[in-house]
Order: sequence, then C-alpha cells, then structure tokens
Amino acid sequence: MSNRDPLPPPTAPESRFALNEDWVATILGLALLGLVLIGAIPAGLVP
Repeated sequence: MSNRDPLPPPTAPESRFALNEDWVATILGLALLGLVLIGAIPAGLVP
C-alpha cells in the first residue's frame, strides 16, 4: 500500500468576471430593446 494520495486533476482557475451565455443574452436583449425605444431601429424591422 502507498501512503501518497493521488493528485487531483488540474482545473482552470475561476474568473470573477465570467459571463455565462444567459447573462450575455440578457444584456444583448436589453441593448436591442433600448435601441428600439430610442428609435435607432426602424419600426419596420420590429415585428
């Protein structure tokens, strides 16, 4: 028997500012909504 513990597999360090795809979609949707509300996107393009 061995007294040495196996090393855990290396993992990438976590980033504090990592955005998952849900937050990216939310921010993009709010930006598009803002553009529609200020009139930057013509009414013909919005269903």
